[in-house]
Amino acid sequence: MDRAPGLSVRLKLTLSYAGFLMLAGALLLAAVWIFILRHLPDYTSVPGGVLVRSTLLHDFASAAGAVLLVLLVFGLAGGWLLAGRMLAPLSRIADATRLATHGSLSHRIRLPGRSDEFRELADVFDGMLARLEAHVAEQRRFAANASHELRTPLAISKALLDVARNDPTHNTDELLDRLHTVNTRAIDLTEALLLLSRADQRSFTRERVDLSLLAEEATETLLPLAEKRGITITTSGEVTPTTGSPTLLLQLTTNLIQNAITHNLPTQGAIWITTTTHPETAILTIENTGAPIPPPLAATLTEPFQRATTRLHTTGLGLGLTIAKSITEAHTGTLTLTPRPTGGLHITVELPTASPHANSSHQGSTRGVSPS
Repeated sequence: MDRAPGLSVRLKLTLSYAGFLMLAGALLLAAVWIFILRHLPDYTSVPGGVLVRSTLLHDFASAAGAVLLVLLVFGLAGGWLLAGRMLAPLSRIADATRLATHGSLSHRIRLPGRSDEFRELADVFDGMLARLEAHVAEQRRFAANASHELRTPLAISKALLDVARNDPTHNTDELLDRLHTVNTRAIDLTEALLLLSRADQRSFTRERVDLSLLAEEATETLLPLAEKRGITITTSGEVTPTTGSPTLLLQLTTNLIQNAITHNLPTQGAIWITTTTHPETAILTIENTGAPIPPPLAATLTEPFQRATTRLHTTGLGLGLTIAKSITEAHTGTLTLTPRPTGGLHITVELPTASPHANSSHQGSTRGVSPS
């Protein structure tokens, strides 16, 4: 924003300090002047002669003028030094802001001394820079990973077309099927990236949502996939109201359940879905059986395109848990992944509850299939 030039804060503080000092001195001298006028007679005998009040007043006025001049000089000099000392932290904050404006987010103010308003501002600014640096680094890493993932299907498509061009006798139906598969993967990845961007921007209308109903809907949708893999899904809980986007929260629930189905045991796997409500939080928990996952590795599964080493054979996009985490954070919630001692994951989603007094509940259901 373009602004008209004005006085610096340091000069304003200097003039304010000098003006206050001058005012205090003037009031003190005025009080002495009034005291002399009221209580000193016109003539007063003193050792060595007679003191005339008019002469005393004249001498006092001259001395008062000199005192005010000294106060003015002292106020300006002292005010300038004090204002500079007081505003020094703002200069450091301004320098850090300029560096951040030019792309240097690693700089920190780290203002020394005890806590006060300036140091609180500096600490808040340092925290903001740290979050911005982490966010920018995450975005750059995500962009690089997304470019790599999108480049893969394009490279495969190019290779298939090159083979078809060099080998006219190649089976056209097989080529079309493979191109369709590759193209579908690219479309799915692009849609996932768009959904992730929408969740990060928080550009959605908030409505009252029941997590228990979303869990049932997602389970019904994914039940055929669970039956195909011989996995038993058990849902239970109570009415769990929260506020947010029904579409995004359904996507969150679907991603988590699909992840639990995809990364489960080869046979006789199980998934447990529970919804509960507390005075301030609505909680969705999803547990599944599966291969053991080391805790350090589990902490990275919500990063874009991250997969556990035991999951590399899957054809997923590597964005399911990332999207789930982004949707959770967009709804001011937390997503926690904890490895189960016997294998698999325990995932907890905590969201702000819509009504702390909601206590009605309904019975859960159990859906299971026997391994074929």
